[in-house]
Amino acid sequence: MSTPERRRHLIDPAAPRRTASAVAAERSLTRVQRWVMSALAVTTIAHFAAGLVLAAVFLDDPRPGARVGLCLLAGASGVMGVASALAIHRRSLLSPWLLLGLTPTVVGLWLVLG
Repeated sequence: MSTPERRRHLIDPAAPRRTASAVAAERSLTRVQRWVMSALAVTTIAHFAAGLVLAAVFLDDPRPGARVGLCLLAGASGVMGVASALAIHRRSLLSPWLLLGLTPTVVGLWLVLG
């Protein structure tokens, strides 16, 4: 014997409605969690990119192109950091913000070649 389906306009004691303030608080918490997660991801990847630039600057007796290669890898990881933040915030990955990820490459090449 199956239980009859409960009509939608009736109150369901097993699943009470959530108030508007509870829904707003949940959205606010989700927003904060996204910002914290993206900040952690970007700063971690930015530290990695900065380490690659420092390695390029202080490399002893490098092979040809090693310094430039490390700077390019730093830029690639910077772009991945910005892309991870965009993905966490559910934004389009094709964005002008990706150019910000190339900052380690520009700074590294300026330090190495300039």
